[in-house]
Amino acid sequence: MRISGGEARGINLLVPKGDAVRPATDGMRQSVFSSLAARLPGARFLDLFAGSGAYGLEALSRGAAGGIFVEQNAKAVACVRHNLAAVCRSLGRGLDGLEIRQADALKVSLPPDERSPDLVFVAPPYPLIPEIAPRLFARLGELLAGHAEALVVFELPGGTELAPVGWTCVKELGRGARQPTVRIFRQGNP
Repeated sequence: MRISGGEARGINLLVPKGDAVRPATDGMRQSVFSSLAARLPGARFLDLFAGSGAYGLEALSRGAAGGIFVEQNAKAVACVRHNLAAVCRSLGRGLDGLEIRQADALKVSLPPDERSPDLVFVAPPYPLIPEIAPRLFARLGELLAGHAEALVVFELPGGTELAPVGWTCVKELGRGARQPTVRIFRQGNP
């Protein structure tokens, strides 16, 4: 797996062994970031259930200013650290404006002086989605309050029903019921 676009294109990403992480495919990330291209320069992101960090790292490669990676699994956190260092080296930048937290994505908070993220990437373990989605979107509603332009990029299996209260799906990317799908949400009703 590698960064699919931007200044760090081609950088290989380390992925933890085992089934604890399901990395987003290169093709899915290309589709997502083609859709988000105009929003990336200078954006702040929050990468929840970060796994290898692929979504946040791809955003950095394509011009995001910085953000926070949140992952609970210690092996995955080590991979994010490795991958972040490699991408930052390629970009010729330091780690300023970037943070990795080993934490529960459902309990994430932002420092009082931190601005709300412009983009939130969510790629949870698929079996947990029905259980966590309502709580997660409620928490994101709090974190993104007052930032009407913020988008939530949610990866899930194709065919999965997901209609969070108070959120509108503005775009869906994917190729069928059994393939990974990404839905992009914004707060508010259509």
